[in-house]
Amino acid sequence: MAAPEHPYAQIERELRGTEFPRIRYAPETASTNADATALLGDDRYAGLTIVAEYQVSGAGRKGRSWLAEAGTSLLFTTLLPGSMPAHDLWIVPFWTALAVRRALGAHGVDAELHWPNDLLLGDNKLAGILCVSRSAGERAWVACGVGINVTRTASAAAIEPPAAFCDDLLPVDRAGLLRSILLEFDATRDALANPQRVARLWEAQAGLPGRRYRLHVDGEAAPFEATAISLATGGGLAIVRTGGGRETISLADARALRT
Repeated sequence: MAAPEHPYAQIERELRGTEFPRIRYAPETASTNADATALLGDDRYAGLTIVAEYQVSGAGRKGRSWLAEAGTSLLFTTLLPGSMPAHDLWIVPFWTALAVRRALGAHGVDAELHWPNDLLLGDNKLAGILCVSRSAGERAWVACGVGINVTRTASAAAIEPPAAFCDDLLPVDRAGLLRSILLEFDATRDALANPQRVARLWEAQAGLPGRRYRLHVDGEAAPFEATAISLATGGGLAIVRTGGGRETISLADARALRT
């Protein structure tokens, strides 16, 4: 008897002819990003997407956990085909966020981009992005890790800060959403050759300049309010603090708070 197809087999067939035609499904894994990192640089896995029902050790920025009950989220990592200049790696999460936002919009979910790597519904986190890479000299291979809250359950009430889910607006099919995201990746991958153009697109869709942020810089005693001006080369955020001057907040040294 043939083994049953995994839940994403049909869209895998529909993606034939794109640069992202293969999906590896795992009911459970430690982390799709960890799985993908082990494959980076091997051309046999170019364009592969690893999608999991549940991650035992899902992670976000700065070592924070990404916890999602099995069956409630779309959790995947996609290995981009080929390599890219290592000095351009900073733009990949922003390019990924644009693709995810467009795909969500096609499914009726209008999410907001939030620096550095989140998508929000209102004040609550709907999706997060964490990319991983492997460099060799001036070239790098990269994989895009994405987690999207899709279906709310009773246990979601315990999440702090509160999370948003696609079905807060309307039901969304996870397989169909993954298909839409991978088609966006396929249609826009060439844009990675022009990081500044991607940055300007991200700014426009994130409401910059003029969007208000509450930021906490590592080593500072308290968070502060600021107006975002632009996305800096390297992924930092150019801001004007309330009552202060203009400065650039490093991607590695700050958190953007949602509450």
